[in-house]
Amino acid sequence: MGATSHQAGAAGRAPTADRPSSLRNVVLVGHSGAGKTTLVEALALTAGAVNRAGRVEDGTAVSDYDEIEHRQQRSVQLSLVPVEWAGIKINILDTPGYADFIGELRAGLRAADAALFVVSSSDGIDGATRMVWDECAAVGMPRAIVVTHLEAARADYAQMTTVCGEIFGAEDPDAVIPLYLPLYGPPGPDGHAPVAGLLGLLSRRVYDYTSGERVERDPEPAELALISDARSRLIEGIIAESEDESLMDRYLGGEDIDFKTLVDDLERAVARGTFHPVLMAAPAADGARQGLGTVELLELITGGFPTPLERAAVAVTAPDGAGRPAVTCDPDGPLVAEVVKTSSDPYVGRVSLVRVFSGTLRPEETVHVSGHGLADRGHEDHDVDERIGSLTSPFGKQQRTLTQVIAGDLACVAKLTRAETGDTLSAKDRPLLMEPWPMPDPLLPLAIAAHSKADEDKLSQGLARLVAEDPTMRLEQNPDTHQVVLWCLGEAHQDVALERLRTRYGVQVDPVPHKVSLRETFGAKAAGRGRHVKQSGGHGQFAVCEIEVEPLPPGSGIEFVDKVVGGAVPRQFIPSVEKGVRTQAARGVAAGYPLVDVRITLLDGKAHSVDSSDAAFQTAGALALREAAAEARIHLLEPVAELAVLVPDEYVGAVMSDLAGRRGRVVGTEQAGSGRTQVRAEIPEIEIGRYAVELRSVSHGTGRFTRAYARHEAMPPQIADKVREQAEKGT
Repeated sequence: MGATSHQAGAAGRAPTADRPSSLRNVVLVGHSGAGKTTLVEALALTAGAVNRAGRVEDGTAVSDYDEIEHRQQRSVQLSLVPVEWAGIKINILDTPGYADFIGELRAGLRAADAALFVVSSSDGIDGATRMVWDECAAVGMPRAIVVTHLEAARADYAQMTTVCGEIFGAEDPDAVIPLYLPLYGPPGPDGHAPVAGLLGLLSRRVYDYTSGERVERDPEPAELALISDARSRLIEGIIAESEDESLMDRYLGGEDIDFKTLVDDLERAVARGTFHPVLMAAPAADGARQGLGTVELLELITGGFPTPLERAAVAVTAPDGAGRPAVTCDPDGPLVAEVVKTSSDPYVGRVSLVRVFSGTLRPEETVHVSGHGLADRGHEDHDVDERIGSLTSPFGKQQRTLTQVIAGDLACVAKLTRAETGDTLSAKDRPLLMEPWPMPDPLLPLAIAAHSKADEDKLSQGLARLVAEDPTMRLEQNPDTHQVVLWCLGEAHQDVALERLRTRYGVQVDPVPHKVSLRETFGAKAAGRGRHVKQSGGHGQFAVCEIEVEPLPPGSGIEFVDKVVGGAVPRQFIPSVEKGVRTQAARGVAAGYPLVDVRITLLDGKAHSVDSSDAAFQTAGALALREAAAEARIHLLEPVAELAVLVPDEYVGAVMSDLAGRRGRVVGTEQAGSGRTQVRAEIPEIEIGRYAVELRSVSHGTGRFTRAYARHEAMPPQIADKVREQAEKGT
């Protein structure tokens, strides 16, 4: 690669594609701070999409962040930057690198056909990036690696390529090999020699960026020696992936394989996802038109990454689940597009970023919106027709109008008021539904309360719009604790949710302590007498009942038994007593939590022929239960969760120790693939409120877990006493 010249696109002009073969969709993956957004800017400059100031003709910057991203000082959402190179439209999907926004990353992976992993030569590769690599490998997504931060004092490109081979090439080290070596310039005052150019291993040419422009020349003898030493391993790696089985024998026999054959085989291997070249890149210096390595990277994307035509056929069904033939990337095929991101614009309202998998999307047409199966997270299923608005191509904060979007392309759609992230758009007379991509389960609770009465009036609508944008967020209105809870992926995710509520939807909320659903039960048999007698003029009230309460096995609920004899309590009032005790049980008898797993037996009572009533016996029943509770030992029951924690083997000991410190009981461990173990445990839910954050710390960002309710069981007395004290204080 690197032997051809290409023409960049014009700044300010929206790149377009008239056929899928002239499209490339690539997602940038890497940890926060690896330099993804800086790389996007450098590619846009080299491709001519922006000027040297990083802006298009109207002054819009490709890296314009929204207000929240400025305050967070990190990318928090998926962004699309389309550029053009050699007549090919490249849709670059820049993803957040922080773990809290993995939902945006998953959306980018869904919309792309290849992934570019961005790693910092000074910071290395984190565990989360390694896990995403494994995810891409599992589905065969083509991948390449670009090393950034070459200007850092401790940058070591040779060491970084070795690390990439060890981590990304664990199964096949010869499939992760650099295509270029760095050409170092003279050392600066600090003794650090900057990277001034590239040594092309296949082309045996030098690409010198010293002047700010890419200048190609023949290598000097010392440079040629460096190239020759590394070239053999690269050629052997490419030939090993070649479909021409005779190529290796010819090479080992001493034949000099021609450059075009090597490049063609390299590009085919990259597109198949079996070879993963390592490149390097750096932003353009002040006044320069091209960043180091950006031309080579654009050449790899256009020549080596697959077109949308090479993507496997997409499985679809009818909205009712009936089978339908899979669809391919055909502009003339049935319309199938997917909403991969939803955002709100203060001027145009809801904006949907869509990937068209089949057919052609046109403005002002009516499409069918099919639901996505995330009702458990507060996202309702959809099965409606909607008229779309304009189609645009985004560039920073600018939106450039499109006349159509063909299969394989991405664009923004305005005015879809019902469609949410993960929904399928199809023809209204032929509705289809794509299977949604897997979403991470939000496991960090954020309980909120409206700041004022005015905020309370707007809260419901604001929350609905918030979760419509973010399918990784789950909205819960807990019937036991009466709290509104936003389940998020981490603390930064929580911060962004609160900021969006305040700045976009005008709703101010206050975080409040999250409560778990506790229960109460009797520790032993007890008796109680309820007497409700009032004579204050007019119609009086009279009801007396005597009950016995005894504990039942867990999960029994509340059982009411009538053992009254001789009509001490008239038959018509026995249901009133039952209603009274059940109502009181729901309110709690000790700390205000629902009473469960008891048998309440009505033994005796008294009635008055005139003053007894339904209301009087309800009150007497409640009083009897409270008296029984006052004489008994009441246990507080806490919910226990079944936890499954997946971590690399080296963190198993730390995770098990941490769980034990949270009153957890490890019930088993099992291998879960190469180098990973699943730890299964039972643990009180009150101990894992922040486990989504704390596991990340214990496992250095590599751990994942799932949780499921198991049962309620008795809380230790010392902890129960603290809960009762807090309940009495009203905290």
